[in-house]
Amino acid sequence: MQNQDKKILLHACCAICSGYPISMLKDMGYSVVVYFYNPNIFPEEEYQKRLDAERTLCRHFGVDLIEGEYNPEEFYSAVKGYENEPEKGARCDICFNLRLDRAAKKAKELGIESFTTSIVISPHKNYDKLTKIGCDVAEKYGINYLAIDFKKKDGFLKTNKISKELGLYRQNYCGCEFSIRKDL
Repeated sequence: MQNQDKKILLHACCAICSGYPISMLKDMGYSVVVYFYNPNIFPEEEYQKRLDAERTLCRHFGVDLIEGEYNPEEFYSAVKGYENEPEKGARCDICFNLRLDRAAKKAKELGIESFTTSIVISPHKNYDKLTKIGCDVAEKYGINYLAIDFKKKDGFLKTNKISKELGLYRQNYCGCEFSIRKDL
């Protein structure tokens, strides 16, 4: 049973990564509001595929989805000068900060006292680094960052199972044009 007073905003990077976090948060008694804000995704067709998959997932779980503005120029402006950084480098930190800051701001606007992100479920992402960014932006907005390592207890396997069962679109790169594998 969900407690409507116990709301949480989940920043969703993609449907593949957010399936298990939505399920887990609901099991914890949260009323989940999903926020899809990812101006880093390139190209726009890719963005639309990921957004459509997120819509399908949110309908499946019966949770609200808020679609953030898709403004790639915001991402490019933020990472200017870091285009050649390696994956997991400073460019990624800037991107995470941009998206989590916007998620915290949205939670504050909606009167939701806590937020978290599905990005941490990826085995390719640094949980401690993302937690620090989340806590820092939460403090800035006077809200809470719920630090949950969703990949624990086979979370990554569980989220992949959910996405496979629902036939969700599966991407093969993180999102920005700089993360596209050159060998594809």
